[in-house]
Amino acid sequence: MNFKDAIEILRPINALMGGLSVIIGILNTRIGIDLYNLIFNIIFGVLTYFFIAGSSMVINDYYDIEIDKINRPERPIPRGSITLKQAKILWITTILIGIIFSALHSLLFNIGYLNIITVVIMAFIGWLYAAWGKKIGFIGNIIVGISFSIGLIYGAILNNSGIPPYIYYFFLTSSLLLISREIIKGCEDVEGDRKEGVKTLAIRIGIKKSTKIAMIFGITAIVFFVLPYFTVINQLLFLISMVFGIAVVIFAVILMLKNDPQIKDFKKISLFLKIGGFLGLIAFLLASF
Repeated sequence: MNFKDAIEILRPINALMGGLSVIIGILNTRIGIDLYNLIFNIIFGVLTYFFIAGSSMVINDYYDIEIDKINRPERPIPRGSITLKQAKILWITTILIGIIFSALHSLLFNIGYLNIITVVIMAFIGWLYAAWGKKIGFIGNIIVGISFSIGLIYGAILNNSGIPPYIYYFFLTSSLLLISREIIKGCEDVEGDRKEGVKTLAIRIGIKKSTKIAMIFGITAIVFFVLPYFTVINQLLFLISMVFGIAVVIFAVILMLKNDPQIKDFKKISLFLKIGGFLGLIAFLLASF
């Protein structure tokens, strides 16, 4: 395993998007926090999340080797660039680094130990999903939504100033969009999942019904996307970016209405939901200014 392979399996873009959720949580609850503590909260918070999120990517690929041989043979483990033993070592190492960063953060800035506990829970959820959650389908989809979006709440914890309602709206918007996307990905990966005995919604109740459920989650996400605007979050920049994000999600929902969707359609829906989620994070970031 070389450095390039290790970076690839950590999927740094996904981890950094999660790190953005931590920054959003910090900036939106920064009342009374001086610039010095704000900067270090961001640095330690993002680094901690990056390694914990990266560990989840590694352990997911570790357990998914047989499925990825069918659905994603280009990934490091199925193509033979990283062995299962190397993946396990990398998983443990990244978790330990994440916990160490959270512990240093707590000790150096006297923010208590809730952040460390949250990090351990995040690491456990990552393993739980890979080892058990993914194979049981819908519950696994929920775990994915929570595990990524919890960065918003984790960031708020780092300021020791309480968690306002709009942070929960951010969390629910992100979680619901991710759950919708995970259901769609299950529709996309039916062939490989069926061979591996993964009980996704698409396999349990069929692709059409699963797509309708994904649509419901997408629409509900839109509702929670709008709600922060009716709290103290009423900045024009937030409103503009919110409109763009909602428009992309609506487009994804429209694609879900297609009578006989194909794999290429699910790939498009998944992409639009991902873009909508990213635009949501940008809107939540702008809400802090």
